[in-house]
Amino acid sequence: MAPIILAAPLEGWVTPLEAVPDPVFAGRMMGDGIAIDPTGDTLHAPCAGRIVGLQATRHAVTIETESGAKILIHLGIDTVALDGKGFTTLVAVGDQVAAGDPLIRFDLDLLVREARAVVTPILLTDATGFTLTAFAPPGAITVGAPLMTLHRTAPPQQKQQPQEPELEFGRQDDDSTIVRRTLRIDLPHGIHARPAARIAALARETRAALSIEKDGRSASARSLTGMLGLGIALGDEIAVVARGGDADAAVDALVTLLSTGLAEAPAPVTRVAAVADSAPLPPGALRGVPAAPGLAVGPVQHHRNSDIDVPREGRGIAIEQAAFADARAALRADLIEQSATQKGAAREILVAHEGLLDDPDLHAATEAGIARGESAAYAWRSAIRAQADALRSGGNARLAERAGDLLDLERRLLAKLIGVTNERHAYPAGTILVADDLLPSDLIAIADGLAGLCIARGGPTSHVAILAASMALPTLVAVGDGALAIPDGARVVLDASNGMILPTPDTQQLAQAEVEQAVTARKRADALSQAAIACHTADGTRIEVFANLGAAAEAGPAVANGAEGCGLLRTEFLFLERDTAPTVAEQHHEYQAIADALEGRPLIVRLLDIGGDKPAPYLAMAAEENPALGLRGIRVGLAHTGLLEDQLRAILAVKPIGQCRIMLPMISRVEEVRSVRLVLDRLRDELGISAAIELGIMVETPAAAVTADTLAREADFLSIGTNDLTQYTLAMDRANPAVASALDGLHPAVLRLIEQTCRGGAMRGRWTGVCGSLASDPLAVPILLGLGVTELSAAPGVVPTIKARVREVSLDACRDHAREALACASATEVRALARRFASREIPA
Repeated sequence: MAPIILAAPLEGWVTPLEAVPDPVFAGRMMGDGIAIDPTGDTLHAPCAGRIVGLQATRHAVTIETESGAKILIHLGIDTVALDGKGFTTLVAVGDQVAAGDPLIRFDLDLLVREARAVVTPILLTDATGFTLTAFAPPGAITVGAPLMTLHRTAPPQQKQQPQEPELEFGRQDDDSTIVRRTLRIDLPHGIHARPAARIAALARETRAALSIEKDGRSASARSLTGMLGLGIALGDEIAVVARGGDADAAVDALVTLLSTGLAEAPAPVTRVAAVADSAPLPPGALRGVPAAPGLAVGPVQHHRNSDIDVPREGRGIAIEQAAFADARAALRADLIEQSATQKGAAREILVAHEGLLDDPDLHAATEAGIARGESAAYAWRSAIRAQADALRSGGNARLAERAGDLLDLERRLLAKLIGVTNERHAYPAGTILVADDLLPSDLIAIADGLAGLCIARGGPTSHVAILAASMALPTLVAVGDGALAIPDGARVVLDASNGMILPTPDTQQLAQAEVEQAVTARKRADALSQAAIACHTADGTRIEVFANLGAAAEAGPAVANGAEGCGLLRTEFLFLERDTAPTVAEQHHEYQAIADALEGRPLIVRLLDIGGDKPAPYLAMAAEENPALGLRGIRVGLAHTGLLEDQLRAILAVKPIGQCRIMLPMISRVEEVRSVRLVLDRLRDELGISAAIELGIMVETPAAAVTADTLAREADFLSIGTNDLTQYTLAMDRANPAVASALDGLHPAVLRLIEQTCRGGAMRGRWTGVCGSLASDPLAVPILLGLGVTELSAAPGVVPTIKARVREVSLDACRDHAREALACASATEVRALARRFASREIPA
């Protein structure tokens, strides 16, 4: 077959497929091709052929060439929701058309107003036996101009027909198992292009031959055009059929996907006003979400990364495959070397990037692009951006923030492939850095000397935010485009503690901020000089101040800052970003190293808190509609008892016996504590350990708080995780930037639950601590003490400040202050009260 030049079916602007604002198209889940942003009002045939598909909503059409290639043209993004409005079809299924024949007329003005986007993908939906080359470059194009070239790569008889999927992937022909299940479609727009692509992706991963039937007609679940041709709409009854090996599992997976995993794009997010938003901003100030508290004054510098230019066409499949392998090896060596010089959050993030580098899905997508004739760099960028778009559009805000990690990895590997040096930025000491967004590797490289960060995008749980907090670098995120308008060199006030930046402060505001900075620096120095001394209130009440840790490298610096122990060891660092669970020996090695670094001080180890927003690939956990309310925390350990027992064995092996205390995450029922206690006691007997091992709980749910007296009968201590307790009490997802800024642990409802927890623990003679973010907030500390908290576990960097704050207050004053806080109507009132108390109690 001679190559077929596919002509532009629209007048408009040529756009690479990966730039289409939809991960299904950008990720080539529906096939390879190109896109056009139209400026005309008529869709024409790109080649001669037969119309084999025409959506009932008139927004998409499929043409089959004489050689059997199927070309899908999808007018706009999410245009299926228009239900045909604005489209007029000029052909019918079965019609023969010539290149240039008009197919559909459309109201471009209506589409621009009502569709998510009008950019139109033109795709080869089944690449078996075909390939595309000679793509038109980005820019203006007219109807009929060459757009791309279609080639046959295999003789017609070698093409495997999608209607016979049971012959593919080495399936056993003699397995006659057939499983059939009917269901009703509740997708708002039925099975249109994007859902069909996701169904096909699932079907390609199963050993069984999956098909979908409707009204006596059948289509392979691997065939996009076949599924679209069934015209499945909202409310239609279909049958899902699987033949061959794993038929039951294949049907279960597809029914689950159709029932729960194909929700249409969510409505645009409206940001909930923050509690602090009720307080008026100074004139000209910009509001942001605090990611790391603090005050900074200094000149602005903008951080900008330019895109790396990459060629689309490869130099040959073997050459590009070798280049991809070499670049990955070089980048892996860089990441290993760099992580060896870092500690804490920075090291964890670099290790996570090393894991992403070996992600099999990214690998497979890149290799597929190379096989299509693309350069390794182009294929890698396409694979990364499709995954990043999928994360952003998946409805999970925390995962959306991880898209930055993918883009960071994209840039670093492209630099290896293209042979360019990553841009090195150096900023003067005292700079307040402003960026549209920031990559984790950028911050690791440039953090020295920075006074603060102001980021237009991002969220409070992004890796950049976590890094900034670990560096005690005042940081605002989600400030918006106003931040990008601040000129370079402008002297600004960044008040991350109060969630704002002053782009044009007056003389008085600058002077006041500089005085506050000086006072804070003096108090910090004084606090550090006294950090090693055991902590007591002004009237002599002993209060333990511990540190939260997430890795062995953080223990030494925490002790140097005066931490009297570890009040929360997050063990997830051992379990995430890997393909298998850590062994008992691996875990014991890490726990022992931390215990040694603490030099005999108490080490409270929280058992694995996984699930929800922190999944592990080696655990079989079904998709959940609401992971925060599903299998997470101690529920995972009780569901996977081998995992639980291994972790307990590793902790029990730490010497000296008893230095480690065990803490259970996400407790809501007394039965959970009893179940773990039984396992712990059995393992102690097996290991010959006679000494008592303290077993405590985290109070993170309202249920645990209001039944604290009952739980305290079974637990040796209670530690309040104020982050989760706040989100569950206020019904707001702390990982969602749309509502995260409205969360405040000083809300009176949360404070009342803390008071109830302390009271319940005291009834049974148990101490109550706080290991959530409130323990690191100097404004909150007196209230917590007044409510009955006797242990605070804070971020390592703020331990000296928290100890100094405890020493400044008397317990009686704190109790009076807490009573007033409980009587407040809102978090805003509580914070105003706390500021007044601080100004009265803290010596100048």
